[in-house]
Amino acid sequence: MSGFVSRTIGFALVVSSCMALASCGLPRSGPSKAEILGGEERTEDGAFVLDVTQDMTRAMSEAPGGGFPAAFLQAGPVGSDVIHPGDALTLQIWENVEDGLLSNGAKAATTLQQVQVDAAGFIFVPYAGRLRAAGLTPEGLRDVITRKLADQTPDPQVAVARKAGDGATVTLLGAIGGQGVYPIERPTRHLSGMLATAGGVSVPAETARVTLRRSGRSGAIWLDELYADPRQDIALRPGDVIVIEEDRRSFIALGATGGQQRVPFDRRSLSALDAIARAGGLASQLADPTGIFVLREEPATTANRLLKRGDLTGPQRMIYTIDLTGPDGLFVAGAFDVRDGDTIYVTEAPYVRWQKALQVLTGSIGAANSVSAIADN
Repeated sequence: MSGFVSRTIGFALVVSSCMALASCGLPRSGPSKAEILGGEERTEDGAFVLDVTQDMTRAMSEAPGGGFPAAFLQAGPVGSDVIHPGDALTLQIWENVEDGLLSNGAKAATTLQQVQVDAAGFIFVPYAGRLRAAGLTPEGLRDVITRKLADQTPDPQVAVARKAGDGATVTLLGAIGGQGVYPIERPTRHLSGMLATAGGVSVPAETARVTLRRSGRSGAIWLDELYADPRQDIALRPGDVIVIEEDRRSFIALGATGGQQRVPFDRRSLSALDAIARAGGLASQLADPTGIFVLREEPATTANRLLKRGDLTGPQRMIYTIDLTGPDGLFVAGAFDVRDGDTIYVTEAPYVRWQKALQVLTGSIGAANSVSAIADN
């Protein structure tokens, strides 16, 4: 009986020692689930705690889109042959006489090359004078020149060819195959054609962001939105600036995950389940699948809607809790969207603290026994 009592007392001492060690400053990856929740809807530091449900995920789901302003979407394409200031023209003029205004008997046609359209939109043609070319098509300008010359030479024939200059160009910058200034021509009147002409984007399509600036306004879309929605393939305008950037959003993963790190988004929309996988998954020997937290600052409108209140103002600290062990836990985690700047924290399982305490205690007992044995010898 005395041996049993001794063993019982010894076990009680070990348990009490483990409890004392577990409650003190043992090394760990962060606060426990109980320390975060505290049994309250709102923590002491002013953060609201909410359990994530299917209804909540539906109410908060919003893929980070964008889209161009209506003015961009409704603008028609620029005529590919419309002449602009800065364009260069080639004029060929045939005269139906041996000794014409511009030709002689040996040469029936006269070619005027690199006729530059000036900043005011005019060109000069001998015997026709100074003519407005900007805003006309080559066909329209041909008619004008023909009428001007018809009074001075019989039955003139005119051909006009246009080469786009700096008066109808757009600028492409950023993660594009070839940055530079490109003319708006027939194949490049729309955004997709211009991107293709410039060599395509040089970052993954899933994380490519396209921003277009025009006349003091701007709009942005994801590249895969351009693929999916033909309406986003907007017509370009002279002076447009197109910037291609890789997605800069990220979240922070802490606690019992595969790594403590800042993780970039690898697609336009990322769920909590995706984010955990991107962070290396749950550490199987450490993680508590009932203690997954998403920390975020929400605008007051969102916080009031979720909490069914109307008195909150300014950004609100929110802690969303996810329990993967519930009947729909994995589905909820797969439907809850992670946002830029979120922190995902996974708590350690309760037994981990006991395990650490036991390791410290048994290590200390082992060290003491070694010292005692050395002293006895």
